[in-house]
Amino acid sequence: MNRYPMYGPTPAVTRLARYTGSEFDEIRGDVPDPFEVQGSGLVWRPTREHFGVRLGERLVAHAGYVPVPLAVGDARIRAAGIGSVIVAPDQRGRGLARSVVAAAVEHGRGRGLEYGLLFCRPDRVPVYERLGWRLLEGDVQIEQPGGPIVMPLRSMWLAI
Repeated sequence: MNRYPMYGPTPAVTRLARYTGSEFDEIRGDVPDPFEVQGSGLVWRPTREHFGVRLGERLVAHAGYVPVPLAVGDARIRAAGIGSVIVAPDQRGRGLARSVVAAAVEHGRGRGLEYGLLFCRPDRVPVYERLGWRLLEGDVQIEQPGGPIVMPLRSMWLAI
């Protein structure tokens, strides 16, 4: 059942052969820093797989996937890192973020991963909570070129 009948059927998500800077620019439109992290100094692990929604030739939504190693106490876990989630401003509210994130998570599940991990700004937490993600309480350390640091963004997880 389509939860957004005013827009017609929810467009299909496809696995993208590539995701270029010009496609990112096409989605973000005139928003200079859609993730609001440019000044953070964080270095991101590049996503390996890309999932998107096209309307005609235009890419309007994207989510990336990368396997990430995690340590929880003495346990070592590989998780599906979900990142670069973006929906064109004129296409928001249609469930496209839900669709591309679900495709990336499903890809991780198909690779035998049991958890999803993402980082987001505090104001975006409710969006991901509606998609079933939960906040990780406490500090999360991440690897950066200068060594480990405490992640300044909110960390969220999902059992997949």
